[in-house]
Amino acid sequence: MGSTSSTAGVMAVALLCVAAVTGCADSGGGGSSVARSEARDGLAADASSPGVDRDEVSARSTSLGRILVDGAGRTLYLFEGDGKNTSTCTGPCAKIWPPLTVATRATAGGGGVEKSLLAIAVRADGARQVTYNGHPLYTFEDDHKPGDTNGQGDISFHHRWYVLDTAGNRNTTPQQDTGGLY
Repeated sequence: MGSTSSTAGVMAVALLCVAAVTGCADSGGGGSSVARSEARDGLAADASSPGVDRDEVSARSTSLGRILVDGAGRTLYLFEGDGKNTSTCTGPCAKIWPPLTVATRATAGGGGVEKSLLAIAVRADGARQVTYNGHPLYTFEDDHKPGDTNGQGDISFHHRWYVLDTAGNRNTTPQQDTGGLY
């Protein structure tokens, strides 16, 4: 029948749209500043967060190797157009590539994620974006289920997007061809 999976898909897209609109609007400025105090001992998740802990950064094994994912299992990406701890993806960019934002702090999950590489960068709109090894983290709207890596190597907004390994480096392994029709 597919009604349940269609409803779940619509709900997931709606939640991503709300997150992108409320946490990522561009007020015209660019850049961010880093709040490094969370990088050591205070990386606890916001206790008031219900459901899935999107504040958690973990790693999972994929065809691209071990890569970073959020608490919902969604692949995390870096944008080559960003500076160290500075996000330049705003407005339409942030709608397609929603930043991983948190209310207060991020937590290091399992799989080899280094707590010392996590930090928070305050975006131009005031949202608190999670960074890893200085790279602001994003999800991709065309990743429809946990483990999807559809944004790997994508060129959009004049720069490439890559998944990150647990050392916080870009992984330039090409996306596997899944045999789609062209």
